[in-house]
Amino acid sequence: MHVFIMQRISAIALLFFMTIHMIVVHYPPFHIDFTRILDRMDQPIWKAIDIAFLFFVLVHALSGAYMVITDVERFGVFKRALAILVVIIGIVAFIYGSMTVMAFQSPVTANAYLP
Repeated sequence: MHVFIMQRISAIALLFFMTIHMIVVHYPPFHIDFTRILDRMDQPIWKAIDIAFLFFVLVHALSGAYMVITDVERFGVFKRALAILVVIIGIVAFIYGSMTVMAFQSPVTANAYLP
């Protein structure tokens, strides 16, 4: 029952974060402006939003995969092992993704040093 509730809570959070993502990244008229994305990724609040988005995507995807796999009766005896595997995969993916977001720095352009 806890997995079901986690799935529903993460789905609601994903609606929020996907709306923000679509408006900020994909809504600029006619094209994606990479300079806006680089400026946004330099701000700590956007890094926090991206990490929260990553967390809820992982919770939703991994809990959904767990529910689908354990629906098959022959895997019922492996539920605890699968749950541990899903948690380990989630933790590793979250740490790796968070490190990637936190390490991001805008590239320095040559024009920044011109008088």
